[in-house]
Amino acid sequence: MGILVHVLLTAVAVWVSTLIPGIDLLEGTTTTRILTLLGVAVIFGLVNAVVKPVVKFFGCVFYIVTLGLIGLVVNALLFMLTGWIADQFGLPFRVDGFWPAFWGAIIVALTGWVLNLVYDKVTDND
Repeated sequence: MGILVHVLLTAVAVWVSTLIPGIDLLEGTTTTRILTLLGVAVIFGLVNAVVKPVVKFFGCVFYIVTLGLIGLVVNALLFMLTGWIADQFGLPFRVDGFWPAFWGAIIVALTGWVLNLVYDKVTDND
C-alpha cells in the first residue's frame, strides 16, 4: 500500500511541475492525463531508484567538491531522462530542455516532500 501512495503523491508532484513552461502534459482526456501522470510517476521512481545511486557512487567526488550542488544538476538530468523514457513509451509528457527540467525537478522534490509530510501527519496514529 505504501508504494501505491508514494506513486500517487509523486504523480501529484509531477502534475504541479507542469506549471513550469517547458514541461507539458500533452493532449488527452482527463483519464488519459491521470494515467499519464501515474506512468510518469512510476518511471520517475524507477529512474531515481536505479540510476541515481549509480550516478552518486561514480560522482561522489563532484558531490563533495560542489558541496552537493551538483545534485541539482543530476536531478534535472534525471527529470529530463524521465521525460525521454515517457516519450519512448508513448506517454504524452514532455520536458523541453535543461532549465525546465531543473525547475521541474525542484518543484517535484519540494511538492513531494510537503505531500509526504502531510501524509505522514494524517496517518500518524500516535
